[in-house]
Amino acid sequence: MAGPGRPPKPTSLKVIQGNPGKRPLNKNEPKPKAVAPKCPTFLDSEAKREWKRVAPELERLGLLTIVDGATLAAYCQAYSLWVTATKKINEHLKKYGKLTYEYTNKNGSTNEIVIPEIAIQEKALKQIKMFCTEFGFTPSSRTRMTLPSEEEQDDFEDFLKRGKKKT
Repeated sequence: MAGPGRPPKPTSLKVIQGNPGKRPLNKNEPKPKAVAPKCPTFLDSEAKREWKRVAPELERLGLLTIVDGATLAAYCQAYSLWVTATKKINEHLKKYGKLTYEYTNKNGSTNEIVIPEIAIQEKALKQIKMFCTEFGFTPSSRTRMTLPSEEEQDDFEDFLKRGKKKT
């Protein structure tokens, strides 16, 4: 059961951001393999394009692991939904010059109703923002990030990768 308050930020994201809170980092946090999962085949074409655009960069930054596939897929599908809704809104606006349509009820009264794509677009944008925050790639979160330099290496990690002692 989740505790109250904000969900904790992943340690890798804290490290990239320079541990702004200066709280002790979780040394026992699970560390799944830092490799991008394969793009799911069930995603639509727009979602697959977004996956191919963001996955390599997230992997390069160490923010994407093998177990993050479902979360990234959900982000990509929300992005695709937003794009589709936006295109429909633009088409409707171009055709009718307004974002409403007339609806006549059973009593014969006519009302102007906002097209449903507006609500779909807004919901997709909220989902996109949530997923962007999870992965740490909103513009405001990028300004707080500092990537470790190429020179900084962890000797223990090097040892594990090579399988022998550093000389």
